[in-house]
Amino acid sequence: MKQLTLAVAMGLLAATGVAQARDNIEIVGSSTVYPFSTAVAEQFAKKTGMAAPKVESTGTGGGMKLFCAGAGIDTPDITNASRRMKKKEMEDCLKNGVNEVTEIKVGFDGIAVGNHKSAQPIKLSRRELYLALAKDVPADPNGELIPNPYTTWKQVNPELADIKIEVMGPPPTSGTRDALAELGMEKGCNLFKGMPELKKKDEKAHKAACTAVREDGHYIESGENDNLIVQKLQANPNAVGIFGYSFYDQNRDSLQAATIDGKEISYENISSGKYPLSRPLFFYVKNSHVGQVPGIKEFMAEFTSEEALSADGYLADKGLVALPANEKAASATAAASMATVAASVLK
Repeated sequence: MKQLTLAVAMGLLAATGVAQARDNIEIVGSSTVYPFSTAVAEQFAKKTGMAAPKVESTGTGGGMKLFCAGAGIDTPDITNASRRMKKKEMEDCLKNGVNEVTEIKVGFDGIAVGNHKSAQPIKLSRRELYLALAKDVPADPNGELIPNPYTTWKQVNPELADIKIEVMGPPPTSGTRDALAELGMEKGCNLFKGMPELKKKDEKAHKAACTAVREDGHYIESGENDNLIVQKLQANPNAVGIFGYSFYDQNRDSLQAATIDGKEISYENISSGKYPLSRPLFFYVKNSHVGQVPGIKEFMAEFTSEEALSADGYLADKGLVALPANEKAASATAAASMATVAASVLK
């Protein structure tokens, strides 16, 4: 009778949508951070004997949406991010009862603009990157915008190849796309007359002018899977792809990367900030889930350990560019103390 009563109770709980306790950590977010998070998950399971965390690649924006949807354990415990959380995302978290979030910086990455090794090497400036990718571009020295007329790289710069602009890159939900817009396109856009002044006058109009990506077939959204972009480049030598440094590093046998403003993408240039398309990587933890889902603190400790994050750690072997010693120590301290990030420091 007791068994029947328990079964009925469990059925009622399921029918009402009340979440059941689970024994594995659930992680969503950035495709760039995904391979690092997966490696940590494997080490965590091996060392602790706990269930391996479930890691999904949803893109940074998609991960934030899932993470901030609510505080219940039917929502993810952790989200990976290839950019810092936005203030609006934190506000969504707070609105939905996610009141305490810990931010952990884990390292740096660079955005590679690459093509197949059999193709002509590319040298690009951020100005040229903007002209190749933007939806609208300045038509004259006065800065009046027109729909992007450039269909070949040679039209952007006579020194570039006379081949169709065909760029495969991430969708709007990707942190890589956000970073490309901020670090690449916007910086190139601001070299044109009137654009810096427009940002001061009307930030929304400036963002539309400088970061909206063309939709005429020359930029092809290729999902959150960087490996898929790499495979497509191997099949199409004339195409160009945009993806994280770690994916380039793992595929050097078949791919080459463009220089950006004269700087090569390399571990040293990303670490020093000399490479123009460098960005930090993070993960965010829902503090209220600690104690409800086993292993979160242990997972955070593993991710911020010397074995993982040092310059010769197992994540460096996968392409993660290590933090300076003081920042690495700060991340370990934040993980141990579950230090919360305030909406006021985000933008």
